[in-house]
This record gives sequence, C-alpha cells and structure tokens, in this order.
Amino acid sequence: MNRQRYLVLLKEGKAAFAAGDPSDACPYDQYSADQEQQFGARYWTQGWGAARTATEAKDPQAEASAGQ
Repeated sequence: MNRQRYLVLLKEGKAAFAAGDPSDACPYDQYSADQEQQFGARYWTQGWGAARTATEAKDPQAEASAGQ
C-alpha cells in the first residue's frame, strides 16, 4: 500500500466509469479480511466516484439521466 498503488487504483476506477461499468463492478472486496482488498476497494471506488462527479459537473443532464 503506497502512493503509486493508490494512483493506479484511482485510474482503474476512472477507467471503469469511462467504460460504463457500474460502481458495484469493483473487482476488490471491501469486506475481505485482506487489507490489500480493502485498500483496493476504497480507492477504486473513490476513482469511480471522482470520474462520475467530473462528468456530472460538465453535463448537468448526465445526473438527471443517470437517475432514470
């Protein structure tokens, strides 16, 4: 668990959002006893959320259409 791994996980999450994957498609298990899995889930999801927020900031209609 280091800064490089953190950045890779953020990019993975952002790429997943760009590919149209839902937030629950995270390949890491946040409930695992393994800290690497927890770390992966936390930062992959954070990257996915950041990409979604950025997209919604650019296009307010994206938020409205995502809810339907």
